[in-house]
Amino acid sequence: MTDAVEVRRARAEDREAVVAFTADTWPDRGAGDYIQHVFDDWIAGDGDDQRTFVLDVEGEVAGICQGVLLSPTEAWAQGMRVNPDFRGRGVSVDLTRAVFDWAAAAGATVCRNMVFSWNVAGLGQSRAAGFEPETEFRWVHPEPDVDATPDHGDHRVVADADAAWTYWTDSPAREHLHGLGLDPDESWALSEVTRERLRRAADDGGLFAVQGGDDGGTRAMAYRSRTYERPNEAGEAETWAEYGVGAWATHDHARALFAAVAADAAALGADRTRVLVPETVEAVSDAAYARVAVSDEPDFVLAADLTTR
Repeated sequence: MTDAVEVRRARAEDREAVVAFTADTWPDRGAGDYIQHVFDDWIAGDGDDQRTFVLDVEGEVAGICQGVLLSPTEAWAQGMRVNPDFRGRGVSVDLTRAVFDWAAAAGATVCRNMVFSWNVAGLGQSRAAGFEPETEFRWVHPEPDVDATPDHGDHRVVADADAAWTYWTDSPAREHLHGLGLDPDESWALSEVTRERLRRAADDGGLFAVQGGDDGGTRAMAYRSRTYERPNEAGEAETWAEYGVGAWATHDHARALFAAVAADAAALGADRTRVLVPETVEAVSDAAYARVAVSDEPDFVLAADLTTR
């Protein structure tokens, strides 16, 4: 590297350079990169709770990364991309440290990121920058069904945030996921599930606590995090209903929970769903046993302790 290296706040005029080196991020996966679609929104939204950084090397943009505050103590790092002309020179570490310093100065004690399990380069990059492994999850996709009912045994579904919270706090899913679920405000980000989040979901009609079975107690829960539109392979818009976490005690409770999700998604007019579940043999096989579609690969979440900065 030369001496003329600067990590600075991204500017609107960086767009062309950033789009150029992110247009074909994963050529062997047949998947496009989202950075070109969100860059303008990122720049417009930067402020106290969000900051987009680029690495400038003698006037050339060598990389980009964004930090977002999800709560007073939790930060999220996303969109880390390095210009191919500068890979192998350690520039990603400089970018990530800038995000860490910004987040720590804002009061965050932890910064997390997510890496596709197949993205070996991204995993190595994250570890080199100071992230440590935290958890892994899988997507499951119940089919929207207006007629779906939790008709397995005597199960019933209630929108009781306190009951859902009580089950969640002692569930194997919470232990595996380190208490994390999809953030309701930032897409593709995970943050700590709180009682208040479940109350918000209940108020919005998007909380599902499954009760019944042998002892009649609460034995499964899920919350809706958001709905959004995404083009399918044919370029047609599809509505997705997204659920921040799914947790359950037994296969029967899982089936009842997926039925509640399917009915909710259909009521919203959603074409497709996705539910975050822990990447465990039990959870993934329960979903398969319930004949719910399961994504091919898991995703990994890593975390960096910011209290030492």
